[in-house]
Amino acid sequence: MFFKRIVLTLLLTTGITACASFGTSSTPTPSEPTPTPAPPTPTPPPSAAVVNGEYILTAEYEAELARFKAAQSALGLTFAEEDAAKTVLEDMIAQLLLSQAAREENFAVTESDLQSRIDALATQLGSAEALTQWQSAHGYDDASFRIALKRSIESAWMRDKIIAGVPVSMEQIHLRQILTYNEADAQTAAQDLNAGIDFDELAAKYDPVTNGELGWVPKGYLLDAAADEAVFALQAGEVSGIIPTEAGFHIFKAVERAGHALSPDALLAMQERALMDWIAAQRGASEIVIAP
Repeated sequence: MFFKRIVLTLLLTTGITACASFGTSSTPTPSEPTPTPAPPTPTPPPSAAVVNGEYILTAEYEAELARFKAAQSALGLTFAEEDAAKTVLEDMIAQLLLSQAAREENFAVTESDLQSRIDALATQLGSAEALTQWQSAHGYDDASFRIALKRSIESAWMRDKIIAGVPVSMEQIHLRQILTYNEADAQTAAQDLNAGIDFDELAAKYDPVTNGELGWVPKGYLLDAAADEAVFALQAGEVSGIIPTEAGFHIFKAVERAGHALSPDALLAMQERALMDWIAAQRGASEIVIAP
């Protein structure tokens, strides 16, 4: 996901040339004035996508795709070509949207700021020569690296502003579950509950390690959307029906429902969700053209 990986993008350049010629007659005759031709429309550079008029150049996209593949290979992971291409382009679009929003909020990265960052990176790597070697090994020249670093700084600033808006406390449900791995066991558990057997006793029976304890969870924390909706339809003390997910068959109990501080894991999940929601909304409101 974009929230969990740093994407550096590359260079935006364009060149335009135009010319025009005119002729005259030695014997002028009355005529309608000839309008001055409009200058030709600039030829757009080869691009993987255009985001609100700003290009993601084909060259920078292909370089980023190569870096992504190399990183995955180093980790022993493999991606289908189509999946890798989509992942990289979507991340680059997301980063550019964040970068554009930062500039709209008047966040500015000066040349002095940029040089300070570059000097710090050189110091961290041991020398300016070491940084140059790193750039070359990862498909950058000085110009493309400076532009990529600037965009990365801008997008990181906007990302931090978005996630800073996530409250550290919100309405949550203290949740327990009975989890089974086949529907027959889930049906048996539901019948036992209807017969009056205590929920906590059954939860411990099916999961003696955790006793079914899930702790406090905010809305949107559960990975399965149907489970999340079912849980937040419960009031304190209520029990859900059987809810199938990829993990198994669940019966949930809302032990308590109240405002509560987010756990570190839940806070991170809510921050990631806020970022993904922002990107989705910004993407929907933007003019994005992806090359065929």
